Amino acid sequence: MKQLVEDIAKALVDSPEDVAVSYKGGEQSSVLELKVAEGDLGKVIGKQGRTARSIRTILGAAGSKTNRRFTLEILE
Repeated sequence: MKQLVEDIAKALVDSPEDVAVSYKGGEQSSVLELKVAEGDLGKVIGKQGRTARSIRTILGAAGSKTNRRFTLEILE
């Protein structure tokens, strides 16, 4: 899942070398923290949060295959 979020974010931003994803796991749920360059933050969030919501939807669908919940946090 970490690689999935990283690949999606790198495709969206102008400076893909600044994309970093950290993973904090638990038994049933896991948190993925996405950090991008300050200028690319708007591209990852999208208008009214649509892009971020779409990434979270993809994570939810992929997580249902493994019976785990994934939460995406976008850090500034």
